[in-house]
Amino acid sequence: MIFLSGPRQVGKTTVAEMLGEEFARNRYFNWDDMDDRALILSGQNAISDAMGLDRLQPDMPLCVFDELHKYRDWRNFLKGFFDKNEKKVRILVTGSASLKTFRRSGDSLMGRYFPYTLHPVSVAECLDVKREGLINHQPASIGEHEWEALWRYGGFPEPFLQANREFYNRWTRLQTEQLFRQDLRDLTRIQELDQVEMLARLLRSQVGQLSSYSYMAKTVRVSVDTVRRWIATLESLHFCFTIRPWHRNVARSLRKEPKYYLWDWSQLDDEGARAENMVASALLKAVHWWTETGKGDFGLYFLRDKQKREVDFLVTRDQDPWFLAEVKSGSSPLSKSLVYFQKQTQAEHAFQVAMDAEYVDRDCFEFHSPMIVPGRTFLAQLV
Repeated sequence: MIFLSGPRQVGKTTVAEMLGEEFARNRYFNWDDMDDRALILSGQNAISDAMGLDRLQPDMPLCVFDELHKYRDWRNFLKGFFDKNEKKVRILVTGSASLKTFRRSGDSLMGRYFPYTLHPVSVAECLDVKREGLINHQPASIGEHEWEALWRYGGFPEPFLQANREFYNRWTRLQTEQLFRQDLRDLTRIQELDQVEMLARLLRSQVGQLSSYSYMAKTVRVSVDTVRRWIATLESLHFCFTIRPWHRNVARSLRKEPKYYLWDWSQLDDEGARAENMVASALLKAVHWWTETGKGDFGLYFLRDKQKREVDFLVTRDQDPWFLAEVKSGSSPLSKSLVYFQKQTQAEHAFQVAMDAEYVDRDCFEFHSPMIVPGRTFLAQLV
């Protein structure tokens, strides 16, 4: 069984349809469709009957369940359906909320599925290159139109492809309404929707900065524990994601305060924050892909010590520092903090990513000493 999660409108249904074309027979059940919901509520046997699974077939069909996590008893439903039909059908479960978040301790679904996360379009995804291994060692240059579209309109497929400001404004407004009115209402018991939206605006204004739960609690006028719960909910709905400090083998490092970034970097007006968030999103996508496809155990962190030296990102591989990335403008000199933390962590590579620099046709990962690299080159080498 495959669990595919990701934000609204990121392309999960399109992926399911493309996958369905590879099967001679497939069936799509959407919890938001009243007829499909009635069939699901009728039980596992009703789904089996609808797909003819009690008849001998030459090959397995595909069964897709979309937004099934909105069903309160979805875990038991899936367990029963999978255990009864494991050798008869392939199962894909998609959802706009993180299915891992809605997993409870002691769930008997463990061992029955592989989770995958679908991310917005990235620079590397726009390039027609054959990938071998973790890193694309032969990068290509993204077209100017695609680069500008990603920068201005983000990586969600519809606004990226339309590349039109009026369409983007309408799409963003609808996306926000669905998240803060429909999804929060359907999936949680939170009633203070206006305050959650206020918290989301606060997180948006603090992207890439150290976060103080006490400050946010005071601003939104709720308890610190409530702020933590609401942020966890916003993470599960793919509004934001957390990056925590790395402290192993780093003298006097910070250990607690996290940073938050948005899944949609286009919502940020400040160009410095947008650039940092765009790189954070690309790194998160790469880390998820490498881990979920079995390449190893990868993690994404940041570095900061009590002397206020800081590097934006550290990517780990099997619990060891692999490479550092600091996002700057092209005119900035090489960061002393980048040099310092590479020595501290013994990371193999250290990059200062210049988002406004022109593409250079060279493999960034050739170098082991700190190096200023163009964002267009660095991002083209990821996923």
